Amino acid sequence: MQTINKNYFWAFVVAVSLFILPNQGIGQSLAYRTLLSTLYDTDFPTLKPTELSTLADFQILDTREKEEFEVSHLEGAKWVGFDTFELENVADLDKNKPVLVYCTVGARSQDIGKRLTDAGFTKVFNLYGGIIHWSNESMPLYQKGLPTNQVHTYSRSWGIWLEKGQKVY
Repeated sequence: MQTINKNYFWAFVVAVSLFILPNQGIGQSLAYRTLLSTLYDTDFPTLKPTELSTLADFQILDTREKEEFEVSHLEGAKWVGFDTFELENVADLDKNKPVLVYCTVGARSQDIGKRLTDAGFTKVFNLYGGIIHWSNESMPLYQKGLPTNQVHTYSRSWGIWLEKGQKVY
């Protein structure tokens, strides 16, 4: 029975990928936007890559796992993880300066963002579409201080959404 469900899932993914073309005005497909709308709470603020004039205004937190961060990350990002996240790891941050959290697509980072808000951080934003959307918008990524086009997409199934960049699993 589970095999049948997996087959339906992959058939759906292929159908969506083939029949719903990217919307050039928004930079992502209707399917990806629909997926993201199911992951995000409407009351938690997001910022799209195009809405960020400079990252220097933010304390940037990468909420993915260490191996994902090591493949690539946003410039100036601090790795805080998800499974191992502890508020003690962000004790040095200014609670009144804007914080930008991100992960692969924005689900894990939203959870961490909520924890930060509950801990007294006043301006926390989730990067809309995560590192996948960031890369698809041709925004810069770094590995050990150098530019890279590699993106850890968490898994092959999430990797279908990466249109620009080298997929790493």
